[in-house]
Amino acid sequence: MNSFWIESIKKIQDSGTLEKDANADVCIIGAGICGITTAYYLIKRGYKVIVIDKDEIANKVTGHTTAKITSQHGLIYHYLEKEYGVKFAKKYFEANEDAIKNIRNIIQENSIDCDFQEVDSYIYTCDEKEVEKINQEADSLKSININSTKTNESDLPFNILEAVKFKNQAQFNPLKYIKVLVNYILKNGGKIYTKTLCTDVKRKNDEYTTYANGYKIHSKYVVLASQYPFLKVPGLYFTKMYQSLSYVIALETNSKLPNGMYLNVESPTYSFRTANNNGKEILLLGGADHKTGDKVDYEKTYGILEKKAKEIYPDCKILYKWSTRDAITLDKIPYIGEYSNLLPNMYIGTGFNKWGMTSSNVAANIIADKIEGKFNAYEEVFKSTRLKPITNKGEMKNMIVDSTKSLIINKLKEDSLQIKDITNNSGGIVEFNGEKVGIYKNEEGKIYCVKPICTHLGCLLEWNDADKTWDCPCHGSRFNRYGKNIYGPAIKDLDILV
Repeated sequence: MNSFWIESIKKIQDSGTLEKDANADVCIIGAGICGITTAYYLIKRGYKVIVIDKDEIANKVTGHTTAKITSQHGLIYHYLEKEYGVKFAKKYFEANEDAIKNIRNIIQENSIDCDFQEVDSYIYTCDEKEVEKINQEADSLKSININSTKTNESDLPFNILEAVKFKNQAQFNPLKYIKVLVNYILKNGGKIYTKTLCTDVKRKNDEYTTYANGYKIHSKYVVLASQYPFLKVPGLYFTKMYQSLSYVIALETNSKLPNGMYLNVESPTYSFRTANNNGKEILLLGGADHKTGDKVDYEKTYGILEKKAKEIYPDCKILYKWSTRDAITLDKIPYIGEYSNLLPNMYIGTGFNKWGMTSSNVAANIIADKIEGKFNAYEEVFKSTRLKPITNKGEMKNMIVDSTKSLIINKLKEDSLQIKDITNNSGGIVEFNGEKVGIYKNEEGKIYCVKPICTHLGCLLEWNDADKTWDCPCHGSRFNRYGKNIYGPAIKDLDILV
């Protein structure tokens, strides 16, 4: 099932598929909110821009977000103050507050009807064991001089123990917003090519050649805005991030819905916000997140959300359900700026840690300023070539262990499923003649076989029984039940076994 955002609009106009060589000042790889916003700013500054995407515009992470526009990124400020100091934490906050203002300005300047609504944002807990974390966050916010409120009151239909509230945050429909930006780009000479797969980028002298669909795009600048970079070297971003999956259901109820945006601290995670569905208010309930590639089923994902929904709104009807994927950096800070010191004029925005609505605007402004040669006050906070030690050592250890376990060359022999053990409309890995085979049985019992090895770096895939996908636990690539690549960093489909 598509997300509510994708279903809420008609297809966004584009320039079709790339069918010949092309030239531009800037080639942007990725037509999500980061790539489109960057293109929008560069077009306004007079640059000739080409955007390419292997799918449709905003059809992946952007089209599956919860679309909260906020500088409240979980319990981030206590962490930032402790690890980097008050000034750094303040800069991070100001960058995201400016992003909120920038989005508001874009909407006003272009008269965009995208259901933009200013609301308060809350990070809360219902667990006594987590109250101290809320208190620590509130103390850090006070030290940093960030205007926020600690409270035990909310508009949720259940009691909370403690929360931190940020005022004047916002929510919107990201596809309605992007559609207008795309129209502006196309009307002012920009090109956005969809169904255009980028396979490589090479630099010669002062020019880059981007290879896509068998054609070449020549440009002085390249921007990687593909959520998780497919280029492995020299940036090595796949060693500094992992992917996280979360799930969303959209529901309607006759009960009063809460005003504001909410996210809890404890596990399982629950995220609440409302949305406008043809004049009727509906609730988006998200969460149940886990590392991409973990073995999960329906009950551990959508099932958790549906159970919560029925608990608080017994009459509710589920209208939509979808999953979304986010790149998580090990030090909790996005990578924005130069892709590598070895490749001048190539830029990147990635690792938005589930907060891509604001972080994408921060990235677009930093990258546009870098291309124009202008100073940006927030560049150092998000510097993508930073060499600071990894402070989140627990995350680093877990990622290394998971990746090592999942590499096929290091995978220990395990007891395999038998084909008879796999139920209809499900999948799993079996052994046949000493080789691992990925099996999917459709609802009628027809069997589809793939080689369950990720085409990115050769990791053993895991079956996701909630979304019916093959997921990579190393770097988060995803493939549909038939082996077609749907999320990078992999760009090739799985081998089909007859």
